[in-house]
Amino acid sequence: MKRNPAPIDLRALQAFIAACETGSMTGAAKQLGVTQSAISQAIAALERDQGAELFDRDSRPPRPNAAGRALLELAGPLMEHALTVSARLGDATQAGKLPVRLGCVDSFAATVGPELIRAVSGTPRQISLWSGLTPGLSRQLHERELDLAVCTQTTLDDARIVEVPLFSEAFVAVVAKSHLRGRRDVDWRTLALELPLIRYTARSVIGQQIERFARHLGIESPRRYEFDATDPLLSLVTARLGFAISTPLCLWQARHYLKDIAVLPLPASRLARRDFFLLYREGAWDEFAAEIVALTRSVLDHSIHPALAQALPRLPDDALR
Repeated sequence: MKRNPAPIDLRALQAFIAACETGSMTGAAKQLGVTQSAISQAIAALERDQGAELFDRDSRPPRPNAAGRALLELAGPLMEHALTVSARLGDATQAGKLPVRLGCVDSFAATVGPELIRAVSGTPRQISLWSGLTPGLSRQLHERELDLAVCTQTTLDDARIVEVPLFSEAFVAVVAKSHLRGRRDVDWRTLALELPLIRYTARSVIGQQIERFARHLGIESPRRYEFDATDPLLSLVTARLGFAISTPLCLWQARHYLKDIAVLPLPASRLARRDFFLLYREGAWDEFAAEIVALTRSVLDHSIHPALAQALPRLPDDALR
């Protein structure tokens, strides 16, 4: 059965063309600025991949044989097309026309995400925004389905991935305002005794982090209610069916509930905060990554944090840091 030839290697084809034009491997090496050995190896690999010799090596200097002449005739348009593709790609990249594929955890996408899109809408750059859970976003970044990712946990064992700390937020106890009405002595310990803990699902990173923190605090509440999102979680909190542990950004994501809830601080510890990181491949999108970091911190400092502090007076000063 005849073997299908491999796709043409453009670098090897370039070496072949240079050897034909200069009449020697030495001349091709000088033209391309590489060693003669590199030219010989590239042409040998090209012949091997295509299953045909390309030079009549009995002649001095070696000249292209029938197969070589056929390839040389086809090579010009092929190389010209490759150069055109490269030039157009460079133009698009320089003009910012290639969309940046940014993946974010849901709470970030729903709060800071719109500000990112608004900020780049007046520039030539385009942005494609994905949301999801940290494990999925990490996998997509590793498999090059995303250019950058905002995650709450760094799980990639890849030295080529840059991890830039964005900010951190404190876990807080969340309860219905009506549950605190007329009471001044209620703290998180009181809530844990009086109400069940309404949880984020254990398949999410935030759910796992909160569960570890709750165990650290000695909160032993039966698993009755678990949710993937903050909206249904707060709907049960406002109905006084339990209390929750959440974060400022998650609360801002479901901010239509803010008028009906109150927050209480939780003890400081290494488990008491959720960290956000911007991940991207080393050497790519460095400039845009710096823009995302600066814009994110500006949005948090000048928009989200002041609004949350006004709506939730008991929110700790370092809730967003």
